Amino acid sequence: MASESSRGLRLSPRCRWLPTLLAPLVLLALTSSQSLPRGSRVSRVGTLSQGPLDHRHLAIIINAADPLSESIGRTYQAARLIPPDQVIRVRFPPGEVALSPAVFRRLKRTVDSRTPGHVQVYALAWAAPYRVGCQSITSAFSFGLDARFCATGCRTTALSPLFARGDVRRPWDQLGVRPSMMLAATSPAMARRLIQQGVAADGTAPPGTAYLLSTRDAKRNSRSPGYGRVVAAMGSRFQVRVIASDALVGAQDVMAYFTGLAFPAGIRTNRYRPGAVADHLTSLGGQLTDSPQMSALRWLEAGATGSYGTVVEPCNFPAKFPDPGLLLSFYRRGDTLIESYWRSVAMPGQGVFIGEPLARPWPVSGALSPGNASGARPRHAR
Repeated sequence: MASESSRGLRLSPRCRWLPTLLAPLVLLALTSSQSLPRGSRVSRVGTLSQGPLDHRHLAIIINAADPLSESIGRTYQAARLIPPDQVIRVRFPPGEVALSPAVFRRLKRTVDSRTPGHVQVYALAWAAPYRVGCQSITSAFSFGLDARFCATGCRTTALSPLFARGDVRRPWDQLGVRPSMMLAATSPAMARRLIQQGVAADGTAPPGTAYLLSTRDAKRNSRSPGYGRVVAAMGSRFQVRVIASDALVGAQDVMAYFTGLAFPAGIRTNRYRPGAVADHLTSLGGQLTDSPQMSALRWLEAGATGSYGTVVEPCNFPAKFPDPGLLLSFYRRGDTLIESYWRSVAMPGQGVFIGEPLARPWPVSGALSPGNASGARPRHAR
C-alpha cells in the first residue's frame, strides 16, 4: 500500500468528480447491490426498527489483556448503563497498531458468537490496534475482512451501505452490518473526559457554530468546493461559518470543525461544546498512536467528542472522508454520533471512526430530516 511523507498527500487524477457533487454516490449507495458487504442481509421484520438507537443496542468490545482497555470499557459501561451481556472480552497482545488478518478472524468469530442478536453497533475500547491488513479496524469489525474496502494507489473502494441512509435505524437488523467506533484514549483520564463529554451532550440542543476551513493546502482542501452546499442545506437550523484560513484560534463555540491539513494549528485554543465533532482531511490521521502527521486523537484531547481519520493512504478522495453537510444534517435531526459519522462517509474502508458513540446532542423528536428545509417533522422508523 502506497503511503505519503508528512509533507504530501497523493493527488488522485480522478478526484475531480468527487468533491463537487456527492449526489451520484448517494444514489449508488441507495440502489447498488455492490455497496453491500459480503454476508450482509436485509431484514423483512419491520418491528425490529422501533425507536431511536440507544444503550440497549450497543456492545462494548474490550481487550482483556490490556488494563487500559479494561478501564475504558468499564468506565463506559457504567456511564451508559450497558447491560453485562453486551460487554464482550477478547484477548490479544496490547499496544500493536495492526492486527494480522488471521488474528482478527479468530477475534471476530469470538465476538460474533457472543454478540446478542439485538445489538446494532460496537464500541471498541482501545486506541490501538487501529488497522487490520489494508482496512481500518472499524471497517473490519463492521464489514468483515473484504478486499473491496481496500485500495492500492489512487482508487476508489466499495461504497458503504450506510452512506446517506437516514432510513436505516437498525443497521444489523436491516443490513447485516454493525457500525463500530473506537473509544480511543491513551489514558483512563482521557477516556473519562471523552465519555463525560458525550454524556453531557445528550438532549442539550447546544448552541454553537460549525467552522469549515478552506486552507491553502491544495491537496488536502478537496472538501471545500462543497462548503456552499453545507451552508445552503443547514440554512437557519445551524450556524455555519466558512473561513479561508489555515487555523481557527480562540473560538468559544465550536460544535463542528472541518479542515484539510496535515498539522492543524491552534486546535487547543478553541472551546468545544459537548458533542462536538472535528476532523482534518489528510492521509494518516487515523494512525492514532504513531502517525507522522497529526493524529485524530489530538481532536479528542482538545475537547471534541468525535473524529475520523484514515489508516492507509487514501489519496484525496472526499468520498473517503466525512461529508460535513451529511454529518451535520443527521446529527442535527437527532441521530447519535456513531450513526451520523457513519452516514457521512461514502467509502469508510480505510478510515477509523473515534469518539463516544451514543452522544446525541439533539433530541430525536421535532428535529428536521437531512435536506428537509420546510420545517416539517421528520418521518421516523417505526
